This record gives sequence, structure tokens and C-alpha cells, in this order.
Amino acid sequence: MKRFTAVVERCPDTGLYVGSVPGFPGAHSQGETLDELNKNLREVIEMLLEDGEPQLEAEFVGIQTVDVG
Repeated sequence: MKRFTAVVERCPDTGLYVGSVPGFPGAHSQGETLDELNKNLREVIEMLLEDGEPQLEAEFVGIQTVDVG
């Protein structure tokens, strides 16, 4: 089993959750719920892996809080 980290945001216009795997071209999807997004991302990643092991363009490191002003 392989594990990928997805960045998840919520679109203010549509209310949909949007997720992408940093550095993995094409590994992105959306869903009305977090469960639906997870299912959709899993399907996309499985499809992309059919072409072989991905050459990741970047590595997810983490998040930071930045205080301004």
C-alpha cells in the first residue's frame, strides 16, 4: 500500500472540497464531502499509477503559520 499526502482546500464559490497531491502532476480532484474527495483522489491516483511509479516533482514537507503585522 502506498500513501500520498493531499492538500485540501474548500472553494468559496462552489463549496466543494478541492484536493491535490503536491508534486504529482494530474493528482487532483474535488468532492462535496471530505469522504467523497478522498474516494475521488484515490481513484485518480490509482489511474495515474497504472502508467508506472510517479516521478514526483516536489515533496510535501508540511505547513507553517505566518504572522504578519
